[in-house]
Amino acid sequence: MKVYGADICIDCRNYKAIQKSCGFEVEYIDIMENTTNLKEFLEIRDLDPIFEPVREHHGIGIPLFVKEDGAKTFDIDEAFSWIGQPPVEEDEIVERRSTCGPEGCK
Repeated sequence: MKVYGADICIDCRNYKAIQKSCGFEVEYIDIMENTTNLKEFLEIRDLDPIFEPVREHHGIGIPLFVKEDGAKTFDIDEAFSWIGQPPVEEDEIVERRSTCGPEGCK
């Protein structure tokens, strides 16, 4: 499995933390590391139908998980099932998004 991501993305940082704690190895491609990685990702993003909703909402579409047979998903649990890993447990998420409401942001 390949994983496309970037350290600027909270979901990618959470994936990397979970991957490290579980101890499995996959190919992680940091799209911000160099232009070759970015171009490789953009070619997929520009052409693959899985990205249509992402493009419509001006998103990036990472982390992107790509199975050896070419299947793609944004769902970490689906990707983990491909490599025999259990679904992510709530306590494995190391970074949380702040939530904002009438009483401020948490």
